[in-house]
Amino acid sequence: MLTNQDLQSLKNRFGIIGNDAALNYALGVALQVANTDLTVLIQGESGVGKEVFSKIIHQYSSRKHESFIAINCGAIPEGTIDSELFGHEKGSFTSAVGDRKGYFETVNSGTIFLDEIGEMPLGTQARLLRVLESGEYIKVGSSKVLKTNVRVVAATNKDLKELAAVGKFREDLFYRLSTVPIRVPALRERKNDISLLFRKFAADFADKYRTDTVHLDEAAQQLLTTYSWPGNIRELKNMAEQISVLSQSKKLTSAELQFYIPEDNQQKLPAIIPSEGGDRNSNFSSERDLLYKLFFDMKKDVTDVKKMFFEIMKSPGGAKSYQGEQNFQQENREQQPSYLPSNGGSMSDREMQSSESGQPIIISQGDQNTSSAQEVEDVLDLAENEKTLIIKALKKHRGRRRNAAAELGISERTLYRKIKEYDVDI
Repeated sequence: MLTNQDLQSLKNRFGIIGNDAALNYALGVALQVANTDLTVLIQGESGVGKEVFSKIIHQYSSRKHESFIAINCGAIPEGTIDSELFGHEKGSFTSAVGDRKGYFETVNSGTIFLDEIGEMPLGTQARLLRVLESGEYIKVGSSKVLKTNVRVVAATNKDLKELAAVGKFREDLFYRLSTVPIRVPALRERKNDISLLFRKFAADFADKYRTDTVHLDEAAQQLLTTYSWPGNIRELKNMAEQISVLSQSKKLTSAELQFYIPEDNQQKLPAIIPSEGGDRNSNFSSERDLLYKLFFDMKKDVTDVKKMFFEIMKSPGGAKSYQGEQNFQQENREQQPSYLPSNGGSMSDREMQSSESGQPIIISQGDQNTSSAQEVEDVLDLAENEKTLIIKALKKHRGRRRNAAAELGISERTLYRKIKEYDVDI
């Protein structure tokens, strides 16, 4: 039975930070399976530390005094991976100037960690399956069957079952590899561990670069936990190093931390999330903002359609080319809006210029082709409107970018970029 003391001892030995329940469970499974010869499949996103689990399994096994090697299957070219793993005979291919031992021969009695196993070619998968089932393999260019006693630990950031369903991974190899599956949780699933990891990395880099340790205030810590961390622990470590080197302040606020956090590229659908306290005004404000954005997009689409319509009507023979549309209008004249030309005639240059300049178009009753007045809205310039809104928000909040960004519904970092882009001077 694995005790808390055993678990803490394991974490200290391998430098593992965190107390998340899913992480503790994965470590417990790794310890339990370590002293067997079962094949293990470690699953998890890139950057979660899958290789550490392979080392744990090797170091706590009876093979700990034998060789351990980690191989990235995605980094070896398809034409040479068979030679790398199983070896080759002299003359088996053009550049084979001598015999070569493969990893399954050199690491005999030890452990091989096959990272990114989902990138392994199908032909190599068949060779690996034979090794797992019988311990036998054949070198490239040879007919002699060799034996090996190697334990295989594999890892992947892909869904091998889905790859097997589309024929990109052998189904029999998948079931052979996943005798004992271990799932390593993503960093965004370990929210309580994020601040602990940042403090550890910040202390390490402060010692490395001989500077003061960077600390985060409460708001900055909250911001750190709300980020999605697509790069997981690797991304957090890189960010901690960047902050340790570049930050002038050693006590970071959320506003300062925002400049180091990249914008989330994941698309998020708009949603109204009611607050626990039942803040009706807050919910109404969020819903109102969404409706404003929706109406703005609809307004722009309608304006584009109107502009295209008038361009068609201005072109030579534009009215004749739409005779069918004229007949339809004639049949439905009573239902026709008053702002459309009643006879389908083209607009004059004066009217077109007036439309493009954004001024209302007044068509006199005496005009031969018209009998009603028409008003067309000006074409919206999204960039100009965005600049105007930014200026208004900054003026309203007296240059306080944080408050202006909150009202505009964008991050402070995005607002800073827009200010530079539009050369806004407040």
